[in-house]
Amino acid sequence: MFEASTFGRTIDILHREMDVNLLRRQIIANNIANADTPNFKRSELNFESSLKRALESEKTRKMPAFVTDKRHIPFNQPVDYRTVRPRKILDFWTTSKNNGNNVDLEQESMNLLNNELLYNMLVQSVNNQFSQVQMVLK
Repeated sequence: MFEASTFGRTIDILHREMDVNLLRRQIIANNIANADTPNFKRSELNFESSLKRALESEKTRKMPAFVTDKRHIPFNQPVDYRTVRPRKILDFWTTSKNNGNNVDLEQESMNLLNNELLYNMLVQSVNNQFSQVQMVLK
């Protein structure tokens, strides 16, 4: 119903970010649960930078590249933000313990706290969006 409007787009982006935060919380919890597992490598979730690039690609309007063959790769194509998916990254380069594990409990606890604060902020943003609509409808 609101998909074509700015309101619908904002709610959709906030909804996607909230889903990613829940997934990130699971990954952080998995990292914490395996803090003492030998040779366990921590994981991270990358989503925001890809979403940012997709949103910026929609704003910039550049001259389309002239392609003479369908096999040419066009550049400067806008990326639909709805196609952006979270990407799980395994940090296999670092080691912080003698057993090959690279989970730092303090850092993971800090990441968990930041993730929860971000989730709460997103919930408040969704509430603000709907309160603005409610204010208009009164």
